[in-house]
Amino acid sequence: MSLGEVGFAPAFVHDQRALRVVFGAGRLDELPEEVDRLELRRVLLVATRYADRARELLGERVVDVVTDPRPHVPVDEVAAATARVRTVGADGLVAVGGGSAIGLAKALALETGLPVLAVSTTYSGSEMTRVWGRTEAGRKQTGRDDRVAPRTVIYDPDLVAQLPRETAAASALNAVAHAAEALYAPDRSVLSDIAAAEAVRILTTSLAGSAPPTDLLRGAYLAGTVLDLTTMGLHHKLCHVLGGSFDLPHAETHSIVLPQVLAFNLADPVLAIRFRDVGADDLPARVQQLASRYALPMSLREIGMSEAAIGEVVDAVVAAPPANPRAVEGTAIRALLRRAWAGEPIGEGTIA
Repeated sequence: MSLGEVGFAPAFVHDQRALRVVFGAGRLDELPEEVDRLELRRVLLVATRYADRARELLGERVVDVVTDPRPHVPVDEVAAATARVRTVGADGLVAVGGGSAIGLAKALALETGLPVLAVSTTYSGSEMTRVWGRTEAGRKQTGRDDRVAPRTVIYDPDLVAQLPRETAAASALNAVAHAAEALYAPDRSVLSDIAAAEAVRILTTSLAGSAPPTDLLRGAYLAGTVLDLTTMGLHHKLCHVLGGSFDLPHAETHSIVLPQVLAFNLADPVLAIRFRDVGADDLPARVQQLASRYALPMSLREIGMSEAAIGEVVDAVVAAPPANPRAVEGTAIRALLRRAWAGEPIGEGTIA
């Protein structure tokens, strides 16, 4: 695979932070050593899965545990957990889980300045980024801050091997969304272009075949890397509004919305050439086909969004439009959302 003349970022600024990534089967067992490496002695553990195993490994280093954090990081949960951090005198945060666990740990880091060690058990990508999010009164606020970025990330394919088939596929398509939007980000670089293209290739090829967890996790790592390096566009803006306002399931929202946004953006001929150069010109249809293969929801209607809510989402997105290759204006976004709400197949009257 090669990036053609149109594909490479012509000019860029690359800003890289310090980060330790520990990748491989059985690496969860190295959690105590990695916590010690950060010189942490009193950690608050935030976990959705493998909480008992993490607590067993860390022993007396764990001074409190938050289990089953809620999706989209509600501010009341952040406030309650922040109080617990201060009460027990924690000196660090260990997150074991997917986006909900890691998102809460990052929100706590934003409040307290404590370092985070993340163990990812899905393909969400949050573990690799400086991006934080919180939801209050049905509105999700996001931002970037170096304080929330995990200092160490552990990837253990054994931890994702037992994910239900549908859950794994939805999470992996969420990762595809990170990589796809990085290919048209205004601050993309040569490194992000290459990593994003490779992430798309690994993730979609794996999902189309046997989907080995090691390969999917490697693709998710690359997708998370470019999520940190670049500014996300229309797709992520829509998903943040949909998730924060209507509490829709995060990964499934991504897999439904992504094909429609990509079809909309790839109507830009320069962008279409860029995606063709990395073998991703058919990505909108491919994502939709993969979602169907794994019996994922195909429409926003299926996951609980009412048709009447489309206007509210359009207003929120247009009021604060993201960086995007094509203009974000009301009529086009309404049409895009209506297609996502109905689950219309790509290629049948796709937005031009």
